[in-house]
Amino acid sequence: MADVMIDLRSDTVTRPTAGMREAMATAEVGDDVYGEDPTVNALEAEVAALFGHEAALFCPTGSMANQIALQLLVSPGNELLCDADAHVVTYEIGAAAAYGGISSRTWPAVGADVDPDVVAAMVRPDGYWAVPTRAIAVEQTHNRSGGGVIPLDVLRALRGVADSAGVALHCDGARIWHAHVADGVPLATYGGLFDTLSVCLSKGLGAPVGSLVVGSAEQIGRARFVRKRMGGGMRQAGVLAAAGRYALAHHVERLAADHARAARLAEAVAPFGVLATAVRTNIVPLDLTKSSLDAPALAAAARARGVLVSVLGPRTARLVAHMEVDDAAVDRAATVLTEVLRA
Repeated sequence: MADVMIDLRSDTVTRPTAGMREAMATAEVGDDVYGEDPTVNALEAEVAALFGHEAALFCPTGSMANQIALQLLVSPGNELLCDADAHVVTYEIGAAAAYGGISSRTWPAVGADVDPDVVAAMVRPDGYWAVPTRAIAVEQTHNRSGGGVIPLDVLRALRGVADSAGVALHCDGARIWHAHVADGVPLATYGGLFDTLSVCLSKGLGAPVGSLVVGSAEQIGRARFVRKRMGGGMRQAGVLAAAGRYALAHHVERLAADHARAARLAEAVAPFGVLATAVRTNIVPLDLTKSSLDAPALAAAARARGVLVSVLGPRTARLVAHMEVDDAAVDRAATVLTEVLRA
């Protein structure tokens, strides 16, 4: 096995840089439950401004941020519409139902290829003893579809669907920074389309922890209450918020390098017929249906050669480029994956 493993499992495995650690060590702090942590307050104001909203709330995790946002938009016993592979109903362990009493209904898993007409046809109005739809959620970029970017015109059409139906629109924007860099859409343009957003600082941006709920001042006032109920009230959290502020200042534009490196990995594996879809951002999805290797076998063989691969299912795997994978690491990983797939 190689001395240094190349970890392509996720962009959440990154560690704080020296500059980020310095920012954390010198952060001015206070008690955030009392609203007295100046670094948290500054981060919240900065992120709200980036997306053109009134306020934001710092949370420990992306799942908590998503679930707080959904509880703001959908009261217990009402309905959320989303994609069948959406993070909010796939990787958050039923939290919408368990914590919010929210009923969810999904359109077929199509990743970033959302059809607004399909979504519009699914909206249920009040009456007839049916569960009424209160919100629609989309994911930007889309994790399970390999970092796919929902086009701006589709998002605008979904905003129209929501407005016509009188329902809210939420964005799980865990990797919205990647969409911003890939397509050049301003963050404020994205923000203007949604009633609420969740945005993550630890996926791609290199912060060790943290996401934010973004919305109106009234919504974020209620969100603070929900966060406390869910056990998310933090004290001297400025140490963590400082990492997020550093990430926003130094690690957004560099995502273009991750996208380019993911494209190189995709180019290496494409001849073997395992590339699940075109690569738009930093995620390379692998479909091993037609390969003699299943996903666990691929991961085991790659690990033995010093490369870590994420297993998402029996025949589904994933490679993710991030700030700790440089050009030399990509070249080595490409060589290893080519050898494994050829063998």
